[in-house]
Amino acid sequence: MDAHNKQSLPAITLAAIGVVYGDIGTSPLYTFKECFSPHIGLAPTPEVIFGFLSLIFWSLVLVVSLKYLSFVLRADNRGEGGILTLMSLAGRNTPQSLTTLLLILGLIGGGFFYGEVVITPAMSVLSALEGLQVVTPVLTPYILPAAVAVLTLLFFIQKHGTAKVGRLFGPIMLIWFASLGILGLMAIIQYPDVLMAMNPKWGLHFFAAHKWIGFVALGSVVLAITGVEALYADMGHFGKLPIRLAWFVVVLPALILNYFGQGALLLKNPAAIENPFFMLAPKWALVPMVIMATLATVIASQAVISGVFSLTRQAVRLGYLPGMTIKHTSESEAGQIYLPFINWMLFVAVLVVVMAFRESSNLAAAYGIAVTGTMVITTILVCTVARYNWDWPQFLVRITLIALLIIDVPFFAANALKLLAGGWLPLALGCIMFTVMATWKWERFLLFRQISRMSMPLEAFIVSLAKDNPARVPGTAIYMARTQQGVPHALLHNLKHNKVLHERVVIMTFRTQDIPYVEPDQHVEIERLSDTFWRISATYGFHETPDVEEVFRRCAQKGMMFNLMSTSFFLSRETLIPTRRSFLTRMRAGLFILLSKNALRANDFFHIPANRVVELGVQVEV
Repeated sequence: MDAHNKQSLPAITLAAIGVVYGDIGTSPLYTFKECFSPHIGLAPTPEVIFGFLSLIFWSLVLVVSLKYLSFVLRADNRGEGGILTLMSLAGRNTPQSLTTLLLILGLIGGGFFYGEVVITPAMSVLSALEGLQVVTPVLTPYILPAAVAVLTLLFFIQKHGTAKVGRLFGPIMLIWFASLGILGLMAIIQYPDVLMAMNPKWGLHFFAAHKWIGFVALGSVVLAITGVEALYADMGHFGKLPIRLAWFVVVLPALILNYFGQGALLLKNPAAIENPFFMLAPKWALVPMVIMATLATVIASQAVISGVFSLTRQAVRLGYLPGMTIKHTSESEAGQIYLPFINWMLFVAVLVVVMAFRESSNLAAAYGIAVTGTMVITTILVCTVARYNWDWPQFLVRITLIALLIIDVPFFAANALKLLAGGWLPLALGCIMFTVMATWKWERFLLFRQISRMSMPLEAFIVSLAKDNPARVPGTAIYMARTQQGVPHALLHNLKHNKVLHERVVIMTFRTQDIPYVEPDQHVEIERLSDTFWRISATYGFHETPDVEEVFRRCAQKGMMFNLMSTSFFLSRETLIPTRRSFLTRMRAGLFILLSKNALRANDFFHIPANRVVELGVQVEV
């Protein structure tokens, strides 16, 4: 947040418009059209149009404005947000009996986000380029190849970072929202009665008249609020005030005007349901709107890709995913990162989805279930935070929980009906990521416990050396340890096989706190254990990058000097041996071994010079 604090409020707000609201800002491309999709079977009569408009309007007000902007954004971890952050906050002061449940819910929510990220670029880009059909049907065969080309370019430029291009995100999206508002206003002026749909009675009347079909239709209405999680996830980048200001001043008015403009168009010309968004525009503006829509959807896709990079980094630092290469693409912005493995995995998944579904209407069935599932989980977690972190009265928490679930659960249930029509896709992706994160966290816990059992107490080890001191060699040996308890296996093996120790022995541990940043003076703690033994504890937040050279600089500030050329790093490299008997435990152990083999090596993770590293192997049964 330091970099943003130096900027003016208008500049940060403009940037928030470009990044935070890219996804929800492109929803008018397909939402209203999908409300009248064949599987719902409703004709664009005035009553139905008013009903849908009322539901969309109140969804934006209740879910986005009240729930997320007024309530959820209060649950910040030193200014940071996101589903894993919320999970950490919810688990801090809760009873032990609830901790495991909250952990599971948080990981499920994180898994849902990965499923959503695969669908968002495909859905957004396809819906934008389908405007070419409105320009001329002759261009229809070129929509799919154009979508593949745009998405390929999007993922290929990720390695270069978005710092330069990102400066254009805000202005482009501001023009986009202005266009949404102007096009909608032009139609509303011709049919101002459409504004009566703001009255909630039309939504209630819609349910009363259509009953089951009305409930099913919620699966399309929810498309209007897809991308709502970005409000919370990006809070650390922009702050609460700019996000709220951007919504109420620019985004919400533009969205309302456009949706009601589409409704006014359908009241005048029901045949426009083929693509009401692009038919709002005059013929001369069709091509510019297709270009603008494509740019807006690319920006929306970029925002969710950056979001999954940030979520993955957080999951790695907190121990829910194995270490992987994280590259910083900006010298000034810590949030500008690039993860090659995640980028190319997403690229392949998005291309497969585009080629399989081919049209945005087909993808609409898959879109929404992950979003609404995350909405339900967010409600449960944030109410837990309100009860145990904010000390809200129990009755108030229960009322809030029930009120929010009354909105969230029907949305989720309506989307669950689309399970066989494509809803299985984000659920499957979410289940895969949940399994990976849960397995890595649990198996690492079991591994560390097993290693601790095999370890000798450090204090007893130092005392034993005083009685039988081995030969000493010049220099410093740093033994990387997973915990502060016990002797690192690399130290025991080195002493066992080489029969020597260095003049100065340092046990170094890295810990990650569930906070984004640690105060500079708290990064490094130095403890002298004996005349020749020291312990260095390095503590980082989940948005910080562990770096041995930085630890050396902080140690120098505290009077402990290191010469890298006379310092050797000793690492334990575990060989995992599966010993489980049941099928489930064998599968879980096998997945953990596979993840471990492909995890980033410790010297790369901690930025240790490769020519200063000595690895000593140890076999551990899992």
